Amino acid sequence: MSRHKRNAGARRDRTNLYSEITDKIIAELEAGGVPWVQPWGTAAAKAPLSMPQNASTGRTYSGINVLLLWGAVIERGFSGQSWLTFRQALSLGGNVKKGERGTTVVYADRFVPEDEKRRAHETGEDAQAIPFLKRFTVFNTDQCENLPDDVATAAPPAPTGLIEPRVEALIAATGIDFRIGGNRAFYVPAHDYVQVPPPQAYFEAINWHRTALHELGHASGAPHRLNRDLSGSFGSKKYAFEELIAEINAAFCCASLGIEPTVRHADYIGSWLEVLREDNRAIVRAASQASKAADWLLAFLPQDEQRCDGKELSLDRRVA
Repeated sequence: MSRHKRNAGARRDRTNLYSEITDKIIAELEAGGVPWVQPWGTAAAKAPLSMPQNASTGRTYSGINVLLLWGAVIERGFSGQSWLTFRQALSLGGNVKKGERGTTVVYADRFVPEDEKRRAHETGEDAQAIPFLKRFTVFNTDQCENLPDDVATAAPPAPTGLIEPRVEALIAATGIDFRIGGNRAFYVPAHDYVQVPPPQAYFEAINWHRTALHELGHASGAPHRLNRDLSGSFGSKKYAFEELIAEINAAFCCASLGIEPTVRHADYIGSWLEVLREDNRAIVRAASQASKAADWLLAFLPQDEQRCDGKELSLDRRVA
């Protein structure tokens, strides 16, 4: 097979993979679900709230893989958030049970083709890297047998009494101008400050944490932090995309901190669907940016408390 045909085939597979992922997310949104806010603590969820991790390496999954694996845990009733490839299960002395169906995760990277290296060398220009996705199949440890006893053990949830103090400490450690007051939650890029209503303004104070982490997610995108494009005006696709990043970031942070909010910030489902239908790579890019935002925020936790390995941008959300 010629190099041209191989490259064309790889491009088709990459496009199909983006489409498969996006179609799955759109289907969940259209059904009224929010893929990054799973119903933890309900009859539908046997697994504890946590970030999915590889049971062999201990590494936490990130980006779109978190959403894909959370969805599989809820859909198929798995009791834990630990995953293995077929070969990893064998290397641990176990095996995947006969007839089990795996879950697809992806690995994103960039590479420079040989033709591009030659062109860059001849012209003196910088070589242009091409992004790619590679798919892998993983199995929940529930789908395996004969594994060591400690591999399939789910991490215990964080003690409830530690949740709020840890978030307060994280907010202080970020150095972000964080103001409590009013009846709306928002981040103002021009003046670089966050404002969130007081916890007592919510029916359940636990929901304040999700809102606070959402707005801190916006603040993480400031030019002197992660430098995302925060220029979108209310109602624009840029605005909807940034809201998607902040919302998924909040879900990742909550899971990492053991916080289980009872509300969903689904104000923008319509605009999210519009963005996803127009660009089948949008959800992958949003989840990747959300992982970076969550990693940036959670890095401010004291080392012994870190559980992750590894325009006004206003929700204009009136406090219920």
